[in-house]
Amino acid sequence: MTTERQTDRKPGAYARRRAHFALAFFALMAVGLFAWNPDNLYLWIKALHIIAVISWMAGLFYMPRLFIYHTDAEPGSVQSETFKVMERRLLRIIMTPAMMLTWIFGLYLAWSVYGFQGGWLHAKIGLVVLLTAVHMFFSRAVGAFERDENRRSARYWRFMNEAPTLLMILIVILAVVKPF
Repeated sequence: MTTERQTDRKPGAYARRRAHFALAFFALMAVGLFAWNPDNLYLWIKALHIIAVISWMAGLFYMPRLFIYHTDAEPGSVQSETFKVMERRLLRIIMTPAMMLTWIFGLYLAWSVYGFQGGWLHAKIGLVVLLTAVHMFFSRAVGAFERDENRRSARYWRFMNEAPTLLMILIVILAVVKPF
C-alpha cells in the first residue's frame, strides 16, 4: 500500500488550485467592491490591504526558517527535496501573490486617501521597497537551494530572519503614528 505524500504532484496541484481559487475570490471581491462603490470603500480596500500584508509577512517570516533547516539537510536527501517543495510553494502560492496584492491595494490607498503626500508615506513606501528587495533576495535563495547551490550558513539565515521583522516594525509605526 502506497501513501500519498504532500510533496507528490497531486497534493501540489490541489494546493495550486486552492490558491488560484483564493486569488480569484480576492480579485472578484475587489472588483465587486469597486462596482458597488459603497460609502466605506476605503475601509474595504484597507481591510484587503491588511489581509494581503499579513499573508505576505507570514511568508517572509517563515521562509528564512525553512532555509535554516534546509541548510542542515544533505543535498539530494528526502529532507532536502521536501524543503525545496515547501519553499517553492510558499514563494509561488502565498508570498508573491500576497506581495502583489499588498502593492496594488497599498498604492490605491496612498493615491486615493493621501494623494501620495506626506513624509511618513514616502518613508513607508521606501521601506516597503526594501521589504520587496528582501522578498526578491529570498526568491533568489529559493532558486539556489533548488539547484543545491546554497553557500550560506544557518547562522546567516537566522540573521536574515530579522530583516522582515525590523522593516515591519518601522512600517507599522510610520503607518499608525505618522510621525512626520
